[in-house]
Amino acid sequence: MILYDHPLSSYGQKVKIALREKGIAFTPLLPQDFGTGRQDTDFAAANPRTEVPVLIVEGGQAIFDSTIILDYLDDRWPETALMGRDPLDRARQREIEEIADGPYEAVNWGYGEILWFRRAEGALANDLRHVAATDTRVLQDWLTKRLGEAPWFGGESFGRADAAVAPMVNRSVHYGLGPAPESALAAWHARVSARPAVAETFAEFDAAAVHMAQAADHYRSGGRRREYRDHRLEWMIRSGGAPIVLEGLREDTIRFSWPG
Repeated sequence: MILYDHPLSSYGQKVKIALREKGIAFTPLLPQDFGTGRQDTDFAAANPRTEVPVLIVEGGQAIFDSTIILDYLDDRWPETALMGRDPLDRARQREIEEIADGPYEAVNWGYGEILWFRRAEGALANDLRHVAATDTRVLQDWLTKRLGEAPWFGGESFGRADAAVAPMVNRSVHYGLGPAPESALAAWHARVSARPAVAETFAEFDAAAVHMAQAADHYRSGGRRREYRDHRLEWMIRSGGAPIVLEGLREDTIRFSWPG
């Protein structure tokens, strides 16, 4: 199988963790047109939204969206399912995945716009960093309560919610916004980081993050454009970043989701 992926994508990381936990062989591939919004490429044919991840499976069939891909993996390989059969447990794990993929990813993404892509400086940048730090604490407190005294978000076994949360919390740690050192969430992060599937995925993230300073200029010049999709746009606007969005529109250095 081929996985269209970018090592910094939290959604791509979620899928790679699941694939590796299941022992499923795959080849990661960074689309050359990633971030351009072009619609005349194999990547766009596989996913018109031109977002990673996209999994190419048997017969060349393409599956996009990280949540749908994880559904497929558990349906296709039920013997290594990342969720049990209890309906309430499945609902709880999906709730956690929804928070990770939506509000948490938006905060991380917004912080990256300032730290990596330098979309704002001075007072505006400081204000956005403050909002991101505050929101991160709220999200981590919620996750800590959901974790409770269990070793994993799935209870006694590593599960789908763990695969979804791992990239989000790890990026916070990378930003210097990790959970309190003595908290249950910090202990969970240490525990999850030691799993081989997660450790390999995080190592790929670390290697790619080193080059973000150089990549930032390419994105700011319009060579590639960051996607201001749904929850990300909402976070940027409500956090005071409307000037960033307006400048990106004027300079054509941002994009919105297909078919826009």
